[in-house]
Amino acid sequence: MASQRVGHRRLTRNEAPHRPVRRLPAWLKKRLPPGGVLTETARSVAAAGLATVCEEARCPNRNDCWSHRVVTFMIMGRTCTRQCAFCAVGHGRAEPLDSDEPRRLAEAAAALGARHVVITSVTRDDLPDEGAGHFAASVRAVRERLTDATVEVLPPDMHARPDCIDRLCASGPSVYGHNIETIERLTPRIRPQANYGRSLTVLRTVKRTRPSMLTKSGLLLGLGEDRAEVDATLADLRDVGCDIVTIGQYLQPTPDHWPVERYWRPDEFDAVAEHARELGFAFVVSGPFVRSSYQAAEAMAQARSTMCVTECEAGIG
Repeated sequence: MASQRVGHRRLTRNEAPHRPVRRLPAWLKKRLPPGGVLTETARSVAAAGLATVCEEARCPNRNDCWSHRVVTFMIMGRTCTRQCAFCAVGHGRAEPLDSDEPRRLAEAAAALGARHVVITSVTRDDLPDEGAGHFAASVRAVRERLTDATVEVLPPDMHARPDCIDRLCASGPSVYGHNIETIERLTPRIRPQANYGRSLTVLRTVKRTRPSMLTKSGLLLGLGEDRAEVDATLADLRDVGCDIVTIGQYLQPTPDHWPVERYWRPDEFDAVAEHARELGFAFVVSGPFVRSSYQAAEAMAQARSTMCVTECEAGIG
């Protein structure tokens, strides 16, 4: 049977229909920003010997964000132990943890003058605590070095283990994010080592144990879902108390990754955002270039404001 390569896993044609790479529509083309600050940001990251999801995942917003000194750090190496069909991050045997990484991350964030630090990671199913301890150490290092900064974490599911989630929450992030990525029907093919229900359990567990902590998730459209399935996923996220949602267009990183089924139009993203707000999300950002860390600081501030107003109107606090 014909097949195509995705990372180190071979998907059959039944799993990933073969299509040529689609030409980008006009609304998905960007001009490059001026290179001055962008180059300085790149140098700061390189000097610290750190990885960023901006580079490893080929984020379309990298140039824009870096030109404003906004970086999403990726800890625990550049190699993921899982093999998602949409993701450009490398897969395989992971590297040993670097115990000095949390300190270097905090120093790099300070050099950039960061006021809101976003930390994500590769999945580390190989570690006894799935990386929760290293993640927590990174949060603490940033909070100690930048006492006025807020920290947002975007960890893998860690198999929804309450001990791992609690350990990370105890380090004091302001926002706990975990991306659902796609609809339930497509999850087994797009994220074969993940689980739709397990991702929801992660967010539910955070909210139950830390009610005041903001929770966040993200969706990529264009993988083969329809509008009704997107609405159902948003409803599931709200049912577990998710406060912030980001919705963006999937862009095929290489011809060997899952093909783009279609490009959602800007007006369709607007309609999905409107529905999400009606469901009660405290903050929604939806558009072709949106990714989970897009406008992260603004999302946190607006969500806090919205939740404060809601609580005041309800006579809470």
